[in-house]
Amino acid sequence: MIFLIGPLVGVSFIGAVRTYAEASGLGGTSIGVGEAFSPLDGIWVPLFVAYEIAATFLLPFVAIRLVAGDRQSGALKLELQHPMSPLSRVGAKVFVLFGGWCLAGIPALLAGILWKTYGGSVYAPELAGVVLVHLLNAGLTIALAVAVASIAENPSTAAILMLSFTVGAWILGFLASLRGGLWEQIARFTPEAMLDKFQHGLIQLGMAFVALVFIALGLGVASLWTRLGVPARRRAFESFGLIAAAAALIAACTFVHGSWDVSENRRNSFPRADQEALAHIQGPLRIEVHLAPEDPRRSDLEHRALSKLRRVMPSVEVRYVSATSIGLFEQANPGYGEIRYDLGGKKTMNRLTTEEAVLETIYGLAGVTPPQEAEPAFAGHPLMAAPRGAALIFFGLWPALVAGFGFLIPRRKT
Repeated sequence: MIFLIGPLVGVSFIGAVRTYAEASGLGGTSIGVGEAFSPLDGIWVPLFVAYEIAATFLLPFVAIRLVAGDRQSGALKLELQHPMSPLSRVGAKVFVLFGGWCLAGIPALLAGILWKTYGGSVYAPELAGVVLVHLLNAGLTIALAVAVASIAENPSTAAILMLSFTVGAWILGFLASLRGGLWEQIARFTPEAMLDKFQHGLIQLGMAFVALVFIALGLGVASLWTRLGVPARRRAFESFGLIAAAAALIAACTFVHGSWDVSENRRNSFPRADQEALAHIQGPLRIEVHLAPEDPRRSDLEHRALSKLRRVMPSVEVRYVSATSIGLFEQANPGYGEIRYDLGGKKTMNRLTTEEAVLETIYGLAGVTPPQEAEPAFAGHPLMAAPRGAALIFFGLWPALVAGFGFLIPRRKT
């Protein structure tokens, strides 16, 4: 895994730097195109796609080999002879796995150093947000892999179960985008949803707590099933009790609304003057949106306005209404496309999905004068630089270094 992570990061980083340079005006494109270009979108998110791939297709099998391999070879029976609690035993294995994942993060550190030497801008809070979400994603992957490896009889069965969970999460995300409603609410807790939010500079405290609960659940289930001397029925009963407790904690985490916009261009927030004005508006706000899940206007409304509005006004309630998933045959319905607002009994309706239109409508219902103070536009950090030395480091030096260490590490004699 550590051998392959270098070339994976190299492909992502080199492609990101070249695209960033072209968007900034390199190679004959218009000068100034990159003035609003953010390193978060242009460099960090594409760079860490390599770690998303590794966490999906490499890290789970390392964890399964470490846990299920001990069970299949009989090493687990020897481990059980030592006076060590099951949770401590599982925690030791997870500590080693997480340490290996941190070691695999060295290529990302090298990419950051290279980007800095090219003259690129680094905004620490947004980079820290990306690193945090990928650490949480790795923790979720390790916890789930350790749990299924402890339950399964052999590594191949554990690998199949792990792939089933991965594919199931993808299907859940697809159903959420297609049908919305309950599926959309459930899909909020998938790793893909968490990655999407955190990678775009929005740190949600509730979602982070949910991830930690899932990690604790995986480690708890794994520690229960490593007790080979306990009857399987009892272990299953205790596992269901642990799952029920975790479900209650997750339900409680949904009421945690704390969040931080760590992006440099504040993409997840209204202008500060508007945030202050909205915070002083009293009364519950209900918004009923008559748009289908696949209607692009619904996505535009959600990402540009409603997601920001929820962070400022916790009492806001948004309800989506549609008879179909694509809305193609609902166009003839005179009510389709309407956005209905209800603020403390005052109601209005329009069909505008822009951020400005939503704010203007809410101010009108509340009888508040819109703030006139305008924030300066984000200038961006254009950079026309070539990825000098990156190919040599990621495709040459890193694999050679890892292979060299692999040959130098003493092997146990059989």
